[in-house]
Amino acid sequence: MSSPLLRRRDLHRAALWLALGAWSRPAAVAAAPPAPRWRLNPFALGVASGMPRPDGVMLWTRLAPAGEDDAERDARPGVSVRWEVFADEALRRRVAHGEQPTDAARGFSIHVPVHGLAPDRHYWYRFTCGDARSAVGRTRTAPAADAPVARLRLALAACQHYEQGFYVAHREIARRDLDVVLFVGDYIYEGQVGAARAIRRHGAGEPRTLDEYRARHALYKRDADLQAAHAAHPWILTWDDHEVVNDYAGDRGPEPVDTATFLRRRSAAYQAYFEHMPLALGPQGAQMRINDRFSWGRLADLWTLDCRQHRSHHACADPQRDHGRTVVDCAELWDPSRSMLGAAQEQWLGQGLAASGARWKLLAQSTQLSSIGTDTPQGRQFWTDGWDGYPLARQRLLEGVARAGTRDVLVLGGDVHRFVAADLRVRPNDEASPVVASEIVGGSVTSRGAGQAAMARLRRDNPDVIHARGDERGYTLLDIGADAVHCEFRATPHPAAADAALAAQASFVVASGRPGVQAA
Repeated sequence: MSSPLLRRRDLHRAALWLALGAWSRPAAVAAAPPAPRWRLNPFALGVASGMPRPDGVMLWTRLAPAGEDDAERDARPGVSVRWEVFADEALRRRVAHGEQPTDAARGFSIHVPVHGLAPDRHYWYRFTCGDARSAVGRTRTAPAADAPVARLRLALAACQHYEQGFYVAHREIARRDLDVVLFVGDYIYEGQVGAARAIRRHGAGEPRTLDEYRARHALYKRDADLQAAHAAHPWILTWDDHEVVNDYAGDRGPEPVDTATFLRRRSAAYQAYFEHMPLALGPQGAQMRINDRFSWGRLADLWTLDCRQHRSHHACADPQRDHGRTVVDCAELWDPSRSMLGAAQEQWLGQGLAASGARWKLLAQSTQLSSIGTDTPQGRQFWTDGWDGYPLARQRLLEGVARAGTRDVLVLGGDVHRFVAADLRVRPNDEASPVVASEIVGGSVTSRGAGQAAMARLRRDNPDVIHARGDERGYTLLDIGADAVHCEFRATPHPAAADAALAAQASFVVASGRPGVQAA
């Protein structure tokens, strides 16, 4: 008999599938839309899969012919897209199929929740619309919840500013033998870099409307290497700030506009994000749930966390422009009501960690959890947009781990454009406070980071940080087994050139039962 926890989890998952089905089904009286004939390939943004569960996955595509403008798209009538799932690469053994309608209100995106599949195996899928057929994607299901899994191979990636380099990291990811790609934020960037530093251009200004965010996502999705990584593996995703605007905090952005104006922008950004990702549920107005929990048999539980939507506003904010900044003397930092995750998400995560029976507990969140403060003659300096801006929220998280005796917690992050391996203590950098968890920050795919001198200072002032390099771009390869997690930072010098090859920057091991990172 299943446990009450498993039954509640299954009911929640079923509710997600049913809610999406209600969102996507046509009205009973609606006639089937006609099969179109396409002048241009409507599947120019590729295909993707995500949210792997033991019994299914989410499939995605969006009809967006290259060169089609907003007016042409909005004038196009609704269409029906056929989807097929196969148990073999030759596409001879079809195991699931169906049709789903879409229209301009959904950006002609398709989200197909496929269930009834076998656990722990690969599947292949494709879409057809009229006389057009998509590329074939490959996905896989998670192992059964009670399966004694030996291994989870995971690519950790983040921060892929289109203008700052090429997606050679995704080219390598596509060719790797992986189970899942974990992307932890800054999938698109709303801002531009100066012409002197741009490797390629966005070709448009900062997005603020739904159509503008759709166009930015479509630009990124047309990259062949990014498409290949999506087509090769299922993805699990969370977001950071640049999917909306740099350094936004909850219902407040950096510009001095009223809350309603900012939330309209956030709503547009969330809608465009959903329309381009293999996710189950879209936004309700300016709200959208991105936090979730995934399991890989008895080997690992993985939580995706939302560090933007529910966070408290920045402490000691600049009244002219509210964004992250360095502060020295800021009593507001120590207000116990302040939260990075919001009270409800904090409680959800704490209960999940305490109840987990998996060997490894993986926390996928968007930034660096370990402290990165620096010592100055005026005092300790903190960056308010990161976890240092929410020190008591970090303390509550790690105290919960220590109090419950939760072992083998590994925090995975992005955002800061550097590769990091660090120990995590309830009191950062205090040797009298025991190490209770470990941290790996996976670098950035393209986005520029700090130089070696800055990283040397960071390590000097933060002895919990064992490794930090911001001068190279790439991703992190994680090989998770019952006894240890092996981590390899895969990197190339900045900027990531179109023909660059990645190499191992450094390797670390986190041993089961021994929190903290060790050089491999």
